[in-house]
Amino acid sequence: MITGRGPFWRDGVARKRLLIATVSLPALLGCSLAAAQDTATTLDPINVQERVESAFGPVKGYVATKGSTGTKTDTPLIETPQSISVITKDQMEAQAVDSLNSALRYTPGATGNLYGTDNRGLGLQLRGISNASGVFYKDGLQLKESNFTLFTALDSYGAERYEVLRGPASVLYGQASPGGIINYVSKRPTEENLREVEFGGGSFNRYEGKFDFSGAVNADKSLLFRLTGAAHMGDTQTDFVKDDRIFIAPAITWQPDADTSLTILANYQRDRSGWAMQYLPAEGTITPAKNGQILPNSRFVGEPGFDSYNNDQASIGYEFEHRFNETWQVRQHARYVYLTHTEEGVFGAGLLEGDPENPQPDDPPYGTYSRYADAGGTKLSGVTIDNQAQADFDTGPLTHTLLMGLDYKRYTYRDYASEGAVDNLDIFNPVYGSPVAGLTPYTDTDTTQQQVGLYAQDQVKLGNWRLTLGGRQDWSDSKVYDNLAGDFLAPQKDNAFTSRAGLVYLADNGLAPYVSYSESFQPVAGADSDGNLFVPETGRQYEIGLKYQPIGWNSFITVSAFDLTRQNVVRYGNEGRPDDMFQTGEIRSRGVELEAVASLDFGLDLRAAYTYLDTRITKATSVVDDNGSSISNEGNTPFGVPTHSASLWANYTFGSGRLEGLGLGAGVRYVGSTYGDDDNSFKVPSAVLADAAVHYTWQNATLSLNVSNLFDKRYVASCFSSGFGCFYGEGRRINGAVKYTW
Repeated sequence: MITGRGPFWRDGVARKRLLIATVSLPALLGCSLAAAQDTATTLDPINVQERVESAFGPVKGYVATKGSTGTKTDTPLIETPQSISVITKDQMEAQAVDSLNSALRYTPGATGNLYGTDNRGLGLQLRGISNASGVFYKDGLQLKESNFTLFTALDSYGAERYEVLRGPASVLYGQASPGGIINYVSKRPTEENLREVEFGGGSFNRYEGKFDFSGAVNADKSLLFRLTGAAHMGDTQTDFVKDDRIFIAPAITWQPDADTSLTILANYQRDRSGWAMQYLPAEGTITPAKNGQILPNSRFVGEPGFDSYNNDQASIGYEFEHRFNETWQVRQHARYVYLTHTEEGVFGAGLLEGDPENPQPDDPPYGTYSRYADAGGTKLSGVTIDNQAQADFDTGPLTHTLLMGLDYKRYTYRDYASEGAVDNLDIFNPVYGSPVAGLTPYTDTDTTQQQVGLYAQDQVKLGNWRLTLGGRQDWSDSKVYDNLAGDFLAPQKDNAFTSRAGLVYLADNGLAPYVSYSESFQPVAGADSDGNLFVPETGRQYEIGLKYQPIGWNSFITVSAFDLTRQNVVRYGNEGRPDDMFQTGEIRSRGVELEAVASLDFGLDLRAAYTYLDTRITKATSVVDDNGSSISNEGNTPFGVPTHSASLWANYTFGSGRLEGLGLGAGVRYVGSTYGDDDNSFKVPSAVLADAAVHYTWQNATLSLNVSNLFDKRYVASCFSSGFGCFYGEGRRINGAVKYTW
């Protein structure tokens, strides 16, 4: 039996029957029926129409109570036996979030700025797993990456929320990173009229405009629309690097009856930028250089006339849902994506030897930085489709939500790249204008990857207990044609079975302890630098935790502890061979995460997070460097993984009095020290950063001012090599905006 669904459920609105309440106080006190009849009070019929939160719709405040990413069903988060964070639109607006990097700043176990000001989206890290491959999803369907570019830079203004599921998720999604997935939930059409325009500007000569329109097309509200758009232009912290974007996302929903809906979601995004991240040496960033200088965080080591990083991406898809009866419903989600990408850049390769205090005749001047030029691109297209059948039924005392699915994805892409020589640069006193010599192709491959998955999940209720069981069988194959060699690499066909189990107990006081086990499977196309074909990455995780949803308080607290192991890890570069691509045997990550979020009635919004990580390379593949030496980092901590990180954000809005409409926000973020390479030969210092916000709403207008890294702290986000692999984090950024809604 289904409660609260069926014909009275539509677009997240529970349309409840007329309630006729007859209350008899004497009857409640045990008096006779005859005596009660004289004193019974009959209330007038009440039509109750209240908005119930949907896993796909907006959330008022910071506290989401439902999510779809963890189960693919509209399930309360407290009943999901895995750690999930939801970053709502209200939080993103309060913090002036403009990228995935900034959205993750106050989320435990997650970071988006491993490579500092990187605008490619490769700097993702979940539970100590640094890999953007298989992480990013949009509306529950994976956005597949190529070897050169990702879809993670999708404009955050088009998102209703981000859902961060930590830990393996292959049972529902197939090939996915063991660290977790990030689901971008698009804004959908609304029955209520929505009109919003916003203009803003700020640091680095940034100017931006946004609009969001939604509502019903016809009188019976069976046809809804939404049109969301954003554009910005300006510079970045890095000298000579632009950041220009156009984003537009139309959507249409057709709901002919309460049991059927079809939503079409599309988007187009055009990015014209450069390399915001710069490969810098540890000498001059982590520590003062031998000449006493510290490199500014705006230092650019490329060539202004050559630097570019451009994307054009588009997608169109649909979500179809139909309920047959109180037991059965079906869903089909599908999407086609297209991306073209071109890039050109000059990159640092290391400081040449030289001592300013004791120069030798044959030494280059101190500060001479070797460089190389690289250019390439990607053309990618793909289709994904997910077919689901859900049955809600009882077997004796057990209540089941059974989900069965069949999904398919097929991506084709071409990656091509060339490299060439370019003159050295004085990194402390740069003079640009060096010509880029003829580029020589070093890779040109056409790749086709496809995967079929068959999965099932049963969510079982028995009293206060919630049991989730799931299993999946995947079949995948990859074909790679090397255009330079004129031949195919050996075909790769892989298959795997993954499983998941979780148990939650819902105590009457709002506490919910849980335990879970989950697995991941991720095929990897291509070969390593020695020509060996990659084998699939796999992962498994054990997790225990406690969720708490205090009764009468709009808040949610989660404490979790996990043991996550990842096998056959693809790694890029090391101290001996910086351009190497290889697989490490195994990385194990253990940790504890704490998250607390609240939106209280008197105007206070809070988000707090803490993460402890113990991450180790537990089985290493030895690599021979250019000098013939064997390198093994077994037992070390992977670069860029902090042991401790914490954050706290608070925003208070006055609800009455002379200051009504005024809001003040402040936050502090702590990122612990990390190792600067897999050899653990040096450390990157910890950093404490502060953010602040002020906003004022009067009638339909809102003025806002946000400052990130308030005290303009110069810090290094991470390093992977001492010679050329350090990345500055972003300094102070100020953004002001005016928004008008009607």
